[in-house]
Amino acid sequence: MLLDLPVISETAPVRQPRPDWLKVKLPSGETFHNLKKLIDSKSLHTVCEEARCPNMAECWNAGTATFMILGDTCTRSCGFCAVKTGRPSSLDIEEPLHVAEAVRAMKVKHAVITSVNRDELKDGGSIMFAETIREVRRLNPGTTIEVLIPDFKGKDESLDRILDAKPDILNHNTETVPSMYRIVRPQAKYQWSLKVLRRAKAAGFSTKTGIMLGLGESREELLQTMRDLAEEKVDILTLGQYLQPTKNHLPVHRFLHPDEFRELHDLGMEMGFRIVEAGPLVRSSYHAEKHV
Repeated sequence: MLLDLPVISETAPVRQPRPDWLKVKLPSGETFHNLKKLIDSKSLHTVCEEARCPNMAECWNAGTATFMILGDTCTRSCGFCAVKTGRPSSLDIEEPLHVAEAVRAMKVKHAVITSVNRDELKDGGSIMFAETIREVRRLNPGTTIEVLIPDFKGKDESLDRILDAKPDILNHNTETVPSMYRIVRPQAKYQWSLKVLRRAKAAGFSTKTGIMLGLGESREELLQTMRDLAEEKVDILTLGQYLQPTKNHLPVHRFLHPDEFRELHDLGMEMGFRIVEAGPLVRSSYHAEKHV
């Protein structure tokens, strides 16, 4: 049986040491360092670095990289995210070309394009998203493209602009269960996320979403959220362990055992998802090159 997850608590849990299955080696190797130099030379940002992803070296060596456009400063203050919050800088109109050139130089087989939230922009940054997709495809016709997009506050025109650019996969992370949005994603709405996934699926796109576990969600809330996503005919679901990036972020309520992730994988497949990636170190872009 899947163990019950604890209910939401206003009291912060006692900080726990990470279990052995969450201990990973720091990225290293000549290939990794060469790619990092290339990213830095073009003044680009990758969510791999900004979000301190534990799978960064593995993904880069597999030909997958996640580029973060629209700068490195987010207008939202989500309780889980390591990306800095504040007043963003002006847009770099050359960024789409620079991303496309980096994809070519890195010989990326599957490019994931994501961004910070830019709620101060009327289009939410969707014009730059669409232009980046087109530039990456122009310079890299053999590379598949996945976009991991914000909710754009539910604005249809922003989402449609990205869909018109024809990415191979439309990814938008649900992140957590509805009842926890007020502390995890205070400037977002669960219904906005479902709407993004619903419209993309209705337009004929492969859709993908991810949920972090261990923030305090209950078992039934998690399963109901998975059912909601299955009803929206989401193709790909990723489930991973939340890890507190700094002491100023939301604490971990508990670490799920790998056996629980295996059971969640099986439950997700029974619900009808085409692919379920579930594991302690799974993140949105984990094995993304295999999902096209």
